[in-house]
Amino acid sequence: MSEDVHAADAAPSMTNRERRKIIQAGAIGTALEFYDFGIYGYLAVVLATEFFPSDDPSAALLSTLATFAVAFLVRPIGGILFGHIGDKTSRKRALALSVIGMALATFLIGLLPTYATVGVLAPLLLLVLRLIQGLSAGGEIGGAASMISESVGNDRRGFWCSLAQSGSLLGLLTASGAIGLLNLLLTDDQVLDWGWRIPFLLALPTGIVGLYVRSRLEESAIFLESKAKGETPTVPIVEVVTNARAAVANGVGIAAVAFAAFYVVFVYLALYMVNQLDLSPTLAQWSTSASIFLAMMTLPAAGMLSDRVGRKKVVAGSSIALAVLPIPLLAWMNGGGAFAAVVSQLILGLCVAAIMGVIWAALAELFGTGIRFSGMALGYNLAAATVGGFTPYVSQWLIDWTGISVSPAFWLAGMAIVSLLTCLTMTETAQRSLRTEQLLGTRDGA
Repeated sequence: MSEDVHAADAAPSMTNRERRKIIQAGAIGTALEFYDFGIYGYLAVVLATEFFPSDDPSAALLSTLATFAVAFLVRPIGGILFGHIGDKTSRKRALALSVIGMALATFLIGLLPTYATVGVLAPLLLLVLRLIQGLSAGGEIGGAASMISESVGNDRRGFWCSLAQSGSLLGLLTASGAIGLLNLLLTDDQVLDWGWRIPFLLALPTGIVGLYVRSRLEESAIFLESKAKGETPTVPIVEVVTNARAAVANGVGIAAVAFAAFYVVFVYLALYMVNQLDLSPTLAQWSTSASIFLAMMTLPAAGMLSDRVGRKKVVAGSSIALAVLPIPLLAWMNGGGAFAAVVSQLILGLCVAAIMGVIWAALAELFGTGIRFSGMALGYNLAAATVGGFTPYVSQWLIDWTGISVSPAFWLAGMAIVSLLTCLTMTETAQRSLRTEQLLGTRDGA
Protein backbone atom coordinates (compact mmCIF):
# COMPACT_ATOMS: atom_id res chain seq x y z
CA MET A 1 0.00 0.00 0.00
CA SER A 2 1.39 3.44 -0.86
CA GLU A 3 2.20 6.13 1.66
CA ASP A 4 -0.50 8.33 0.11
CA VAL A 5 -3.12 5.72 0.89
CA HIS A 6 -1.82 5.31 4.41
CA ALA A 7 -2.08 9.04 4.93
CA ALA A 8 -5.33 9.58 3.12
CA ASP A 9 -7.59 9.54 6.17
CA ALA A 10 -5.31 11.88 8.11
CA ALA A 11 -4.34 14.52 5.60
CA PRO A 12 -5.69 14.17 2.07
CA SER A 13 -4.27 17.49 0.90
CA MET A 14 -0.77 17.01 2.32
CA THR A 15 2.06 15.74 0.13
CA ASN A 16 4.75 13.27 1.23
CA ARG A 17 7.29 16.09 1.21
CA GLU A 18 5.12 18.20 3.52
CA ARG A 19 4.69 15.28 5.92
CA ARG A 20 8.45 14.73 6.01
CA LYS A 21 8.98 18.42 6.78
CA ILE A 22 6.58 18.21 9.72
CA ILE A 23 8.31 15.13 11.12
CA GLN A 24 11.71 16.79 10.74
CA ALA A 25 10.45 19.98 12.38
CA GLY A 26 9.07 18.00 15.31
CA ALA A 27 12.33 16.11 15.71
CA ILE A 28 14.41 19.32 15.68
CA GLY A 29 12.40 20.90 18.46
CA THR A 30 12.41 17.87 20.70
CA ALA A 31 16.12 17.44 20.04
CA LEU A 32 16.76 20.95 21.29
CA GLU A 33 14.52 20.46 24.33
CA PHE A 34 16.32 17.33 25.47
CA TYR A 35 19.72 18.76 24.59
CA ASP A 36 18.98 21.72 26.86
CA PHE A 37 17.82 19.59 29.76
CA GLY A 38 20.48 16.95 29.13
CA ILE A 39 23.51 19.20 29.37
CA TYR A 40 22.19 20.68 32.60
CA GLY A 41 21.82 17.21 34.09
CA TYR A 42 25.19 15.98 32.85
CA LEU A 43 26.95 19.09 34.15
CA ALA A 44 25.16 18.99 37.52
CA VAL A 45 28.34 18.33 39.47
CA VAL A 46 30.14 21.23 37.75
CA LEU A 47 27.18 23.60 38.13
CA ALA A 48 26.96 22.69 41.81
CA THR A 49 30.50 23.98 42.25
CA GLU A 50 29.98 27.12 40.16
CA PHE A 51 26.55 28.22 41.42
CA PHE A 52 25.98 26.50 44.78
CA PRO A 53 29.32 26.41 46.64
CA SER A 54 29.13 24.43 49.86
CA ASP A 55 31.32 22.54 52.29
CA ASP A 56 29.01 19.58 51.67
CA PRO A 57 29.31 18.41 48.02
CA SER A 58 26.16 16.30 48.38
CA ALA A 59 24.13 19.34 49.51
CA ALA A 60 25.45 21.40 46.59
CA LEU A 61 24.54 18.64 44.15
CA LEU A 62 21.04 18.39 45.60
CA SER A 63 20.65 22.18 45.19
CA THR A 64 21.62 21.89 41.54
CA LEU A 65 19.21 19.01 40.97
CA ALA A 66 16.46 20.97 42.73
CA THR A 67 16.97 23.80 40.24
CA PHE A 68 16.79 21.18 37.50
CA ALA A 69 13.39 20.15 38.91
CA VAL A 70 12.04 23.70 39.09
CA ALA A 71 11.95 23.99 35.31
CA PHE A 72 9.60 21.02 35.21
CA LEU A 73 7.21 22.55 37.72
CA VAL A 74 6.30 25.37 35.31
CA ARG A 75 5.95 23.12 32.28
CA PRO A 76 2.18 22.68 32.77
CA ILE A 77 1.82 26.48 32.68
CA GLY A 78 3.80 26.57 29.45
CA GLY A 79 1.63 23.79 28.10
CA ILE A 80 -1.50 25.82 28.83
CA LEU A 81 -0.11 28.99 27.23
CA PHE A 82 1.28 27.36 24.10
CA GLY A 83 -1.66 24.96 23.93
CA HIS A 84 -4.04 27.90 23.72
CA ILE A 85 -2.05 29.39 20.83
CA GLY A 86 -1.75 26.02 19.12
CA ASP A 87 -5.43 25.05 19.38
CA LYS A 88 -6.93 28.50 18.74
CA THR A 89 -4.66 30.02 16.11
CA SER A 90 -1.73 28.01 14.78
CA ARG A 91 0.17 24.85 15.69
CA LYS A 92 3.26 26.06 13.86
CA ARG A 93 3.26 29.48 15.56
CA ALA A 94 3.24 27.85 18.98
CA LEU A 95 6.06 25.51 17.97
CA ALA A 96 8.17 28.36 16.60
CA LEU A 97 7.81 30.35 19.82
CA SER A 98 8.66 27.37 22.01
CA VAL A 99 11.83 26.46 20.15
CA ILE A 100 13.30 29.96 20.21
CA GLY A 101 12.41 30.37 23.88
CA MET A 102 14.30 27.22 24.80
CA ALA A 103 17.30 28.14 22.68
CA LEU A 104 17.66 31.67 24.09
CA ALA A 105 17.34 30.56 27.72
CA THR A 106 19.93 27.83 27.26
CA PHE A 107 22.32 30.19 25.47
CA LEU A 108 22.05 32.75 28.26
CA ILE A 109 22.91 30.14 30.90
CA GLY A 110 26.24 29.82 29.13
CA LEU A 111 26.85 33.55 29.69
CA LEU A 112 25.91 33.67 33.37
CA PRO A 113 28.37 34.94 35.98
CA THR A 114 29.17 32.41 38.70
CA TYR A 115 28.69 32.59 42.45
CA ALA A 116 32.33 33.59 42.89
CA THR A 117 31.68 36.68 40.74
CA VAL A 118 28.25 37.99 41.79
CA GLY A 119 27.32 35.92 44.84
CA VAL A 120 23.72 34.87 45.40
CA LEU A 121 22.61 36.65 42.21
CA ALA A 122 24.19 33.83 40.19
CA PRO A 123 21.87 31.01 41.33
CA LEU A 124 18.89 33.39 41.14
CA LEU A 125 19.65 34.17 37.48
CA LEU A 126 20.13 30.48 36.82
CA LEU A 127 16.73 29.82 38.35
CA VAL A 128 15.05 32.47 36.16
CA LEU A 129 16.51 31.00 32.98
CA ARG A 130 15.54 27.49 34.04
CA LEU A 131 11.96 28.74 34.48
CA ILE A 132 12.00 30.17 30.94
CA GLN A 133 13.31 26.84 29.66
CA GLY A 134 10.50 25.03 31.43
CA LEU A 135 7.78 27.33 30.13
CA SER A 136 9.04 26.98 26.57
CA ALA A 137 9.47 23.20 26.80
CA GLY A 138 5.89 22.95 28.05
CA GLY A 139 4.61 23.71 24.57
CA GLU A 140 6.97 21.44 22.70
CA ILE A 141 5.68 17.88 22.87
CA GLY A 142 1.97 18.70 22.66
CA GLY A 143 2.48 20.78 19.54
CA ALA A 144 4.92 18.50 17.75
CA ALA A 145 2.92 15.35 18.46
CA SER A 146 -0.34 17.03 17.46
CA MET A 147 0.99 18.17 14.08
CA ILE A 148 2.65 14.86 13.29
CA SER A 149 -0.23 12.64 14.39
CA GLU A 150 -2.66 14.73 12.33
CA SER A 151 -0.45 14.54 9.24
CA VAL A 152 0.02 10.77 8.87
CA GLY A 153 -2.23 7.77 8.33
CA ASN A 154 -4.11 6.00 11.11
CA ASP A 155 -2.40 2.65 10.52
CA ARG A 156 1.16 4.06 10.68
CA ARG A 157 0.73 6.77 13.27
CA GLY A 158 2.81 4.99 15.92
CA PHE A 159 5.72 4.53 13.53
CA TRP A 160 5.79 8.10 12.21
CA CYS A 161 5.37 9.63 15.67
CA SER A 162 8.20 7.46 16.97
CA LEU A 163 10.51 8.72 14.21
CA ALA A 164 9.98 12.30 15.37
CA GLN A 165 10.29 11.19 19.00
CA SER A 166 13.76 9.95 18.08
CA GLY A 167 14.69 13.62 18.05
CA SER A 168 14.54 13.65 21.84
CA LEU A 169 17.16 10.92 22.01
CA LEU A 170 19.23 12.64 19.33
CA GLY A 171 19.23 15.79 21.46
CA LEU A 172 20.24 13.88 24.56
CA LEU A 173 22.87 11.96 22.60
CA THR A 174 24.30 15.25 21.36
CA ALA A 175 24.38 16.55 24.92
CA SER A 176 26.04 13.39 26.20
CA GLY A 177 28.57 13.42 23.38
CA ALA A 178 29.35 17.09 23.95
CA ILE A 179 30.07 16.49 27.63
CA GLY A 180 32.10 13.41 26.76
CA LEU A 181 34.25 15.51 24.41
CA LEU A 182 34.69 18.16 27.10
CA ASN A 183 35.96 15.55 29.53
CA LEU A 184 38.21 14.06 26.86
CA LEU A 185 39.72 17.27 25.46
CA LEU A 186 39.87 19.51 28.53
CA THR A 187 41.33 19.14 31.97
CA ASP A 188 39.05 19.17 35.01
CA ASP A 189 40.21 22.70 35.82
CA GLN A 190 39.47 23.92 32.28
CA VAL A 191 35.97 22.45 32.41
CA LEU A 192 35.32 24.17 35.74
CA ASP A 193 36.83 27.45 34.59
CA TRP A 194 35.19 27.96 31.19
CA GLY A 195 34.60 24.69 29.33
CA TRP A 196 31.18 24.05 30.86
CA ARG A 197 29.81 27.11 29.05
CA ILE A 198 30.41 25.77 25.54
CA PRO A 199 27.52 23.25 25.35
CA PHE A 200 25.05 25.88 26.54
CA LEU A 201 26.21 28.43 23.97
CA LEU A 202 25.77 25.93 21.14
CA ALA A 203 22.00 25.88 21.70
CA LEU A 204 21.42 29.21 19.94
CA PRO A 205 22.39 28.23 16.36
CA THR A 206 20.30 25.06 16.70
CA GLY A 207 17.35 27.13 17.85
CA ILE A 208 17.67 29.45 14.87
CA VAL A 209 17.61 26.47 12.51
CA GLY A 210 14.56 25.10 14.33
CA LEU A 211 12.78 28.44 14.10
CA TYR A 212 13.44 28.62 10.35
CA VAL A 213 12.19 25.09 9.70
CA ARG A 214 9.05 25.52 11.80
CA SER A 215 8.15 28.87 10.27
CA ARG A 216 7.87 27.14 6.87
CA LEU A 217 5.44 24.41 7.96
CA GLU A 218 1.89 23.95 6.69
CA GLU A 219 -0.92 23.30 9.16
CA SER A 220 -2.50 19.84 9.02
CA ALA A 221 -5.75 19.41 7.09
CA ILE A 222 -7.46 17.97 10.17
CA PHE A 223 -6.61 21.06 12.21
CA LEU A 224 -7.74 23.46 9.47
CA GLU A 225 -11.00 21.56 9.03
CA SER A 226 -11.64 21.64 12.76
CA LYS A 227 -11.11 25.42 12.83
CA ALA A 228 -13.33 25.92 9.80
CA LYS A 229 -16.14 23.96 11.49
CA GLY A 230 -15.81 26.04 14.64
CA GLU A 231 -14.96 23.00 16.75
CA THR A 232 -12.29 24.72 18.83
CA PRO A 233 -13.60 25.89 22.24
CA THR A 234 -13.22 29.55 23.20
CA VAL A 235 -10.74 28.56 25.90
CA PRO A 236 -9.41 25.06 25.09
CA ILE A 237 -7.90 24.42 28.52
CA VAL A 238 -11.30 25.01 30.16
CA GLU A 239 -12.80 22.35 27.91
CA VAL A 240 -9.93 20.02 28.81
CA VAL A 241 -10.30 20.35 32.58
CA THR A 242 -14.10 20.30 32.37
CA ASN A 243 -14.74 17.44 29.98
CA ALA A 244 -11.45 15.62 29.40
CA ARG A 245 -10.18 14.94 32.91
CA ALA A 246 -10.14 11.17 32.39
CA ALA A 247 -7.96 11.53 29.29
CA VAL A 248 -5.58 13.90 31.11
CA ALA A 249 -5.31 11.41 33.98
CA ASN A 250 -4.54 8.63 31.51
CA GLY A 251 -1.91 10.81 29.89
CA VAL A 252 -0.23 11.49 33.23
CA GLY A 253 -0.36 7.82 34.14
CA ILE A 254 1.25 6.43 31.00
CA ALA A 255 3.83 9.25 30.84
CA ALA A 256 4.97 8.65 34.45
CA VAL A 257 7.17 5.67 33.61
CA ALA A 258 8.53 7.38 30.48
CA PHE A 259 9.80 10.35 32.49
CA ALA A 260 11.13 8.31 35.40
CA ALA A 261 12.94 5.87 33.11
CA PHE A 262 14.30 8.54 30.77
CA TYR A 263 15.89 10.62 33.51
CA VAL A 264 17.15 7.69 35.59
CA VAL A 265 18.70 5.79 32.70
CA PHE A 266 19.91 8.56 30.41
CA VAL A 267 20.71 11.37 32.88
CA TYR A 268 21.09 10.22 36.47
CA LEU A 269 23.09 7.04 35.78
CA ALA A 270 25.90 9.16 34.35
CA LEU A 271 26.21 10.82 37.77
CA TYR A 272 25.62 7.50 39.53
CA MET A 273 28.56 5.83 37.80
CA VAL A 274 30.90 8.58 38.94
CA ASN A 275 29.61 9.25 42.46
CA GLN A 276 28.56 5.73 43.49
CA LEU A 277 30.68 3.39 41.38
CA ASP A 278 33.86 5.52 41.21
CA LEU A 279 34.06 5.14 37.44
CA SER A 280 35.63 7.85 35.32
CA PRO A 281 33.43 10.68 34.00
CA THR A 282 34.58 9.85 30.48
CA LEU A 283 33.48 6.21 30.77
CA ALA A 284 30.17 7.21 32.31
CA GLN A 285 29.42 9.70 29.55
CA TRP A 286 30.33 7.39 26.68
CA SER A 287 28.36 4.54 28.24
CA THR A 288 25.38 6.87 28.43
CA SER A 289 25.92 7.94 24.83
CA ALA A 290 26.00 4.30 23.70
CA SER A 291 22.76 3.50 25.53
CA ILE A 292 21.03 6.54 24.03
CA PHE A 293 22.23 5.65 20.52
CA LEU A 294 20.98 2.06 20.84
CA ALA A 295 17.62 3.31 22.12
CA MET A 296 17.35 5.82 19.26
CA MET A 297 17.94 3.07 16.70
CA THR A 298 15.31 0.76 18.20
CA LEU A 299 12.66 3.32 19.15
CA PRO A 300 10.86 3.28 15.75
CA ALA A 301 10.45 -0.49 16.08
CA ALA A 302 8.36 0.11 19.22
CA GLY A 303 6.16 2.57 17.34
CA MET A 304 5.73 0.13 14.48
CA LEU A 305 4.91 -2.68 16.92
CA SER A 306 2.25 -0.53 18.58
CA ASP A 307 0.61 -0.06 15.15
CA ARG A 308 0.38 -3.84 14.82
CA VAL A 309 -0.51 -5.06 18.32
CA GLY A 310 -1.93 -1.90 19.89
CA ARG A 311 -0.69 0.84 22.20
CA LYS A 312 -1.78 -0.94 25.40
CA LYS A 313 0.37 -4.04 24.89
CA VAL A 314 3.52 -2.04 24.22
CA VAL A 315 2.94 0.29 27.18
CA ALA A 316 2.18 -2.66 29.45
CA GLY A 317 5.19 -4.67 28.31
CA SER A 318 7.64 -1.82 28.77
CA SER A 319 6.13 -0.95 32.16
CA ILE A 320 6.55 -4.54 33.38
CA ALA A 321 10.16 -4.59 32.20
CA LEU A 322 10.89 -1.30 33.97
CA ALA A 323 9.26 -2.55 37.17
CA VAL A 324 11.24 -5.81 37.26
CA LEU A 325 14.69 -5.17 35.77
CA PRO A 326 16.12 -2.02 37.42
CA ILE A 327 16.77 -3.48 40.90
CA PRO A 328 18.83 -6.52 39.78
CA LEU A 329 20.61 -4.50 37.10
CA LEU A 330 21.64 -1.73 39.51
CA ALA A 331 22.79 -4.41 41.97
CA TRP A 332 24.93 -5.92 39.21
CA MET A 333 26.33 -2.48 38.36
CA ASN A 334 27.50 -2.11 41.96
CA GLY A 335 29.35 -5.41 41.99
CA GLY A 336 30.34 -6.05 38.41
CA GLY A 337 32.61 -3.15 37.54
CA ALA A 338 32.67 -1.15 34.33
CA PHE A 339 31.42 -4.00 32.12
CA ALA A 340 28.33 -4.56 34.25
CA ALA A 341 27.62 -0.84 34.39
CA VAL A 342 27.71 -0.42 30.63
CA VAL A 343 25.69 -3.55 29.81
CA SER A 344 23.06 -2.73 32.47
CA GLN A 345 22.60 0.76 31.10
CA LEU A 346 22.24 -0.59 27.56
CA ILE A 347 19.53 -3.03 28.64
CA LEU A 348 17.62 -0.36 30.53
CA GLY A 349 17.94 1.95 27.53
CA LEU A 350 16.12 -0.57 25.35
CA CYS A 351 13.26 -0.62 27.88
CA VAL A 352 13.07 3.18 27.75
CA ALA A 353 12.95 3.08 23.95
CA ALA A 354 9.89 0.82 24.08
CA ILE A 355 7.76 3.26 26.08
CA MET A 356 9.06 6.30 24.20
CA GLY A 357 8.22 4.74 20.86
CA VAL A 358 4.51 4.54 21.64
CA ILE A 359 3.74 7.48 23.90
CA TRP A 360 3.23 10.28 21.32
CA ALA A 361 0.67 8.34 19.31
CA ALA A 362 -1.05 7.06 22.45
CA LEU A 363 -1.47 10.56 23.87
CA ALA A 364 -2.61 12.10 20.57
CA GLU A 365 -5.39 9.54 20.27
CA LEU A 366 -6.89 10.53 23.62
CA PHE A 367 -8.11 13.98 22.53
CA GLY A 368 -10.28 15.61 19.87
CA THR A 369 -8.66 18.02 17.42
CA GLY A 370 -10.02 21.19 19.04
CA ILE A 371 -8.27 20.41 22.32
CA ARG A 372 -5.51 18.00 21.26
CA PHE A 373 -2.58 20.38 21.77
CA SER A 374 -3.85 21.63 25.14
CA GLY A 375 -4.90 18.19 26.38
CA MET A 376 -1.66 16.46 25.44
CA ALA A 377 0.44 19.31 26.81
CA LEU A 378 -1.39 19.30 30.15
CA GLY A 379 -1.22 15.54 30.69
CA TYR A 380 2.36 15.17 29.53
CA ASN A 381 3.62 18.19 31.46
CA LEU A 382 1.85 17.26 34.67
CA ALA A 383 3.82 14.02 34.51
CA ALA A 384 6.94 16.06 33.78
CA ALA A 385 6.29 18.27 36.82
CA THR A 386 5.46 15.47 39.25
CA VAL A 387 7.87 12.80 38.02
CA GLY A 388 10.41 13.92 35.41
CA GLY A 389 12.02 16.91 37.04
CA PHE A 390 12.23 15.30 40.46
CA THR A 391 13.67 11.99 39.27
CA PRO A 392 17.39 12.91 39.46
CA TYR A 393 16.79 14.66 42.82
CA VAL A 394 14.77 11.78 44.27
CA SER A 395 17.31 9.25 43.00
CA GLN A 396 20.16 11.00 44.80
CA TRP A 397 18.06 11.70 47.89
CA LEU A 398 17.02 8.05 48.21
CA ILE A 399 20.64 6.96 48.28
CA ASP A 400 21.56 9.60 50.87
CA TRP A 401 18.51 8.80 53.02
CA THR A 402 18.48 5.00 52.85
CA GLY A 403 22.14 4.24 52.27
CA ILE A 404 20.98 1.63 49.74
CA SER A 405 22.89 1.95 46.50
CA VAL A 406 20.10 0.51 44.32
CA SER A 407 17.35 2.69 45.79
CA PRO A 408 16.86 4.80 42.60
CA ALA A 409 15.41 1.60 41.14
CA PHE A 410 12.62 1.72 43.74
CA TRP A 411 11.39 5.04 42.32
CA LEU A 412 11.57 3.76 38.77
CA ALA A 413 9.73 0.54 39.63
CA GLY A 414 7.03 2.51 41.44
CA MET A 415 6.36 4.74 38.43
CA ALA A 416 6.31 1.68 36.17
CA ILE A 417 3.56 0.16 38.30
CA VAL A 418 1.57 3.41 38.06
CA SER A 419 1.80 3.31 34.25
CA LEU A 420 0.92 -0.38 34.11
CA LEU A 421 -2.21 0.11 36.23
CA THR A 422 -3.21 3.11 34.10
CA CYS A 423 -2.72 1.15 30.91
CA LEU A 424 -4.91 -1.70 32.12
CA THR A 425 -7.85 0.67 32.63
CA MET A 426 -7.62 2.29 29.19
CA THR A 427 -9.44 1.52 25.95
CA GLU A 428 -7.24 0.60 22.98
CA THR A 429 -6.81 3.60 20.67
CA ALA A 430 -4.57 2.31 17.85
CA GLN A 431 -6.01 2.86 14.35
CA ARG A 432 -8.44 5.47 15.73
CA SER A 433 -9.41 8.20 13.27
CA LEU A 434 -8.34 11.59 14.56
CA ARG A 435 -11.26 13.13 12.67
CA THR A 436 -13.60 11.56 15.22
CA GLU A 437 -14.12 14.37 17.68
CA GLN A 438 -15.76 12.19 20.31
CA LEU A 439 -12.53 10.52 21.39
CA LEU A 440 -11.83 9.20 24.84
CA GLY A 441 -10.88 12.59 26.10
CA THR A 442 -13.65 14.70 24.61
CA ARG A 443 -16.16 13.81 27.28
CA ASP A 444 -15.33 12.06 30.52
CA GLY A 445 -16.93 8.71 30.67
CA ALA A 446 -17.45 8.57 26.89
